[in-house]
Amino acid sequence: MRIALAQIWSTRDPARNLGEVERAAEEAAAEGAELVVFPEAAMTAFGSDLAAAAEPLDGPWASAVLGLAGRLDVTIVVGTFTPGQDGTVRNTLLVAGPGGELAASYDKVHLFDAFGHAESDSVEGGDEAVTVAVGGGGGAVVGLATCYDVRFPALFLANAASGAQVSVVAASWGDGPGKVDQWQLLTRARAADSTTIVVAVGQADPAAVAAAARASGDAETEREATAAAASASPTGVGHSLVASPFGAVVAELGAEPGLLVVDLDLDEVAAARRTLPVLANQRFVVADRPRG
Repeated sequence: MRIALAQIWSTRDPARNLGEVERAAEEAAAEGAELVVFPEAAMTAFGSDLAAAAEPLDGPWASAVLGLAGRLDVTIVVGTFTPGQDGTVRNTLLVAGPGGELAASYDKVHLFDAFGHAESDSVEGGDEAVTVAVGGGGGAVVGLATCYDVRFPALFLANAASGAQVSVVAASWGDGPGKVDQWQLLTRARAADSTTIVVAVGQADPAAVAAAARASGDAETEREATAAAASASPTGVGHSLVASPFGAVVAELGAEPGLLVVDLDLDEVAAARRTLPVLANQRFVVADRPRG
């Protein structure tokens, strides 16, 4: 199955970001991708007014993505925000199917209350693990996860127990000392834990975006990206990657925006599980719902 990792950099303008999603999805489809994965917060960047941007899954932003997937005959996974309770939002992955249908959605379970950030102040957490079939009869079962979820192996094991062969992680990873190393370590570890292929797609590093804009003379983008890089909000470090079921990095982007197209061999998952049957050998039961 051919997939594309669309490492974009999202601004605080949902309309502008939708244009980036359209551009990257069209490029991925032209290269034959069946599944195109975008980062968390592709709709609007952290640090913006999330409640003002949030829309239901039949709202205009999500509907445009559904229409895009139908027009291109691809499956798109993209990070959005949907309304929660009491003025909060939900950090939602939208899965748009190749027929233009809503194939699935996943509300981030583990909220980023760490490194001085308190996502739970404005975001309502989900409580369900989600898998979705992608690519028809010859395709894959894909488990969904968002950013901080990658620090919690139980979600990946639960998805694998539900048949997941591929684990998608959409992120807007916070910068800081050692954070790129942690991202690489955690994504590779979750692949080995669950013997799934991990497809981890993060926001591009705004510092790299600013540098490229400076070199090209794009003063407006340089200004916006420089401000995002200086923000306390998690706005991305790049380094989107694909990890094998044994935890080896198959392909990886750098810090700047880019599109990475990779052919996944799903037979490698079955072979890994025969060689290293950690799912069959585990002796502790994984809860099917998180504790409140």
